[in-house]
Amino acid sequence: MKAMIASRVAASLVFGHVVAVMLTGPQTRAEEAHAAHHDWDYGAKLGPEHWGDLKPEFSACKAGRRQSPIDIQQAQPTDLPPIQFDYHPSPLHIIDNGHTIQINYEPGSSIRVGDHSYVLKQFHFHRPSEESIHGRRYEMSLHLVHADDRGQLAVVAVLLEKGKDNAVVHELWNDLPKQKEHEELRQEIQVKVAELLPVDRGYYTFEGSLTTPPCTENVTWLVLKQPLEVSAEEIAQFSKLYRNNARPTQPLRDRVVKETR
Repeated sequence: MKAMIASRVAASLVFGHVVAVMLTGPQTRAEEAHAAHHDWDYGAKLGPEHWGDLKPEFSACKAGRRQSPIDIQQAQPTDLPPIQFDYHPSPLHIIDNGHTIQINYEPGSSIRVGDHSYVLKQFHFHRPSEESIHGRRYEMSLHLVHADDRGQLAVVAVLLEKGKDNAVVHELWNDLPKQKEHEELRQEIQVKVAELLPVDRGYYTFEGSLTTPPCTENVTWLVLKQPLEVSAEEIAQFSKLYRNNARPTQPLRDRVVKETR
C-alpha cells in the first residue's frame, strides 16, 4: 500500500492528509496508522493489549502518555475557533487495508483551525466508535485524517449512530473492494466528503495519538459533538467485515479536554 500511495505523491498528493509538496516525512507519518498491518490486529494474540510489545517501533502504544482514544467525561468550555471545512468532491479511491475500509482523498480539500491549515489525506471507519462521550460508545465512528506541511496530524472524528440511511456511506458500501490490500479507483464516482459532516460543527479537542500502531503521539483531535446517522443495514454491512476494530479508551492523565461553547 505504501508503494502505491508513494507513486501518487509524485504527481501531487494522496492519502487524504497534506498539501502539494513532496511530503515524504508528512505522508509517512500520515500513513503510519495502517503501515504494518500484518503485524497487529484486534484479536487476542496481536490485539491492543499487546501492541506495545509486538515491535520496538510500537512502544508508544504501551509507554505513551498521551494516547488515543479517550472517554470524554469532562471538558472545559472555551472560545475555540470554528473548524473551517473546505472540502471538495474527489474520485473514489477505496481500499480494504486489512483493518478498516479507507478512502484515500485526492489533493484540494482541507480544514483551517485558527491560523493553522491541514490537508485532508484519507478517511476510514471504526466499529464501535473509538472515542466515547460520558462512557457511551456510538455504533461507529468516522476519522478524517489531515496533515499540515510539517507532517503534524489533525483528525476530525465524526460519531455515527443508528438512524436513517446515509447516501455517501451507502455508495461506499456498494463499491467495497473485492480483495483486501488492493485500492480500487472509480473515476466516475465522486465522493462528497462534506456530506459526511453534521450540521452542528461544535467540537471537543485534545492532544492525543494515532489509535493504531505505532500509536504516534502529538496528534490534534477534533471530535464533533453532533453525531451523524447511518442505517442499521449500513452498520450491519460494515460489521460483516469488521465487527470490532476499535482500540479501548486510554487514560487521560494530565491532559485537558476543551470544547466549544
